[in-house]
Amino acid sequence: MEIKTLHEIRIKGFRVLVKNLGPADAIRFIQSYTHGSGDYTKERKQWLETDFDAVMAAIKERRKKFR
Repeated sequence: MEIKTLHEIRIKGFRVLVKNLGPADAIRFIQSYTHGSGDYTKERKQWLETDFDAVMAAIKERRKKFR
C-alpha cells in the first residue's frame, strides 16, 4: 500500500469530485465545509459536566414533542 501525502490525497479527491459532480458542484461542495469556530477543549469540558441522566431526560422530552 502506497502512502500518499496529504497534498496528493487532496488533489486526487478534488479530481474525483470534479469527475462525479462537475466543476461547479465540486466547488460548491468544498465551499460547504467550514473550519468551525470556538474553543473545542473548553466547550468539551462543559459538555462532559452534563450528567447522563439529564441528557437522557432531555432526549425523552424532545421525543414526546415529535410523537
